[in-house]
Amino acid sequence: ETRLRMISLLAEFGPMPVNELSARVVLSQPLISWHLRILRLAGLLDTTRQGRATICRLRTAAFEELHEAEERLIRFVAGPGGVVVPDLARKLPGRGMWVAADRASVETAARKGLFSRSAKAKLSASPDLADQVDSLLRRRVLDGLGLAKRAGDLISGYEKVAAALNAGRAAWVIEAADGAQDGRRKILNVARKSPRAPKLLGLYSNEELGLALGGENVIHTAFLAGRGADQWTFDVHRLSGFRPLLPLRPRQELLRPG
Repeated sequence: ETRLRMISLLAEFGPMPVNELSARVVLSQPLISWHLRILRLAGLLDTTRQGRATICRLRTAAFEELHEAEERLIRFVAGPGGVVVPDLARKLPGRGMWVAADRASVETAARKGLFSRSAKAKLSASPDLADQVDSLLRRRVLDGLGLAKRAGDLISGYEKVAAALNAGRAAWVIEAADGAQDGRRKILNVARKSPRAPKLLGLYSNEELGLALGGENVIHTAFLAGRGADQWTFDVHRLSGFRPLLPLRPRQELLRPG
């Protein structure tokens, strides 16, 4: 996790001297040098001399590959009593244990005691840990829609969604899973002609969407393209490892899922 912190700092602030990086992560010079050596060997950063200073900088291509790989992981930590706890926001204290964001990987890690092996300590992983992650991610994605609504990144209603699709402004189309087939077919036909092909989510009921977005009869919704949509997509991709995003009949799946 120290090396992840170092990478995050270099990604956010750009190249910096070793002594500044050491101060930011609160490590001694020998320890920072050891971590830097590992990152150099992994091809993630370079160091160069500028006068008396040693400057660290990320290798952009390698960092992008690492970032893409990290997005496909779930972080877990040891909670009270040594119980394994999902940390979807990646903010809980303690040493992180990382598992691929899919049901089979989490179930295998829990069943085979891989968390204990990673932590080098006796930990307890619930047999339904994958179900816990699924439920938490499902809630997190829905809550993200509510935040997007308040930020002005979400629009609802057939006419507004169709206009956003025609203008190529929609990154996602969110359809109520229990909405009328005729209305869904019409909006998806519009989406197919959009200059920007949107992704499709059909996971939540009309009632769930209405409660999350503070409205009634929420059937057609679009998440407008932008930074908010990119961040939300990160959680949707993780959720897709635990359940299908399109619990719709095959002939209705006219767009690509997330």
